[in-house]
Formats: sequence, structure tokens, C-alpha cells
Amino acid sequence: MPDVVGFTKHNHKHCVSTALKAAQAQCDTRGVRFTPVRRRALEVLLEHHRALGAYDVLERLQEDGYGSKPPIAYRALGFLVEQGLAHRVERLNAYVACAHPDRDHTPAILICSGCHKVAEAIDTTQNSGLRQMQAETGFTVASVAIEAEGTCSDCTEKARS
Repeated sequence: MPDVVGFTKHNHKHCVSTALKAAQAQCDTRGVRFTPVRRRALEVLLEHHRALGAYDVLERLQEDGYGSKPPIAYRALGFLVEQGLAHRVERLNAYVACAHPDRDHTPAILICSGCHKVAEAIDTTQNSGLRQMQAETGFTVASVAIEAEGTCSDCTEKARS
């Protein structure tokens, strides 16, 4: 059964604090700097389970005094994706915080066309299949993007009402 974060009810405050602690620990372990601007960019992505464009993140960074030049946001977002702390949502040309940065997984990004919430579903069996395919064929997978657009249960319920 895939683990889904974003559409389900959960303690969002705990979700955010846990993600930030995990991000800091992961950066410390890897010996990379989790600078204030990188941390704030991740906080912005974590505020809501929605994908945000780089300019949306830049606007928030600018409000917080981190500057107004696009490279500030793009560098921070690039770092977060590189470190597995965020995912790029190709379909939306946007970014979403990784719900499970501490787990080896291939995310499936679920996008609600009604409310625009984004959820990350992970199924570790996808990784097993990819590893087996790599071993059998010698093909090395650099990246995988699984994105699905549909309607979340809240929007489906509202449509029925």
C-alpha cells in the first residue's frame, strides 16, 4: 500500500517540524550547508501541500529579506531537489517539498485539478523494480518522474454535494 502525504488529514505542524529537522540532519550527515535561505525555501514549500513555482518562492523569500533576484530562488530550489528534500513537478513547472526525505523512494506526485493540492505517494516496490531492471539491462536510471492529475477525495465530495 503506498504511503500518501498531502491529501490525508494529519498534524501539519508536526509534519513541518519533522521535515525541517530531517532536512537539517540529512544536510549535516552529507556535509552540505543548509543555509537560512535554503531552509526558508523549504519552509515555504512545506507551508501548504501545494506545488509552488520558483517565482512564488522568490516572492516569499523577498518578503523575508533574502533578495529579489531569481537566482536566489532557483539555487535554493535546485539544492533542495539535489538533496532529495524537494521534487520538481514537471507538469506544473513547480516544486513541492519531499514528504519522506529520509527514505529511498520514487515519488508519485498526485495533483488535484480541483483544489490544486499536491500529494506525494511513495511505493518502495517501484524502487525494487527499477533496481532489478537496471541490474538486468545495465541501463542506469538518472531520474524518474511519475505524475498523475485527478481529483482528491475532498473535491470529489464537494462535487457530489
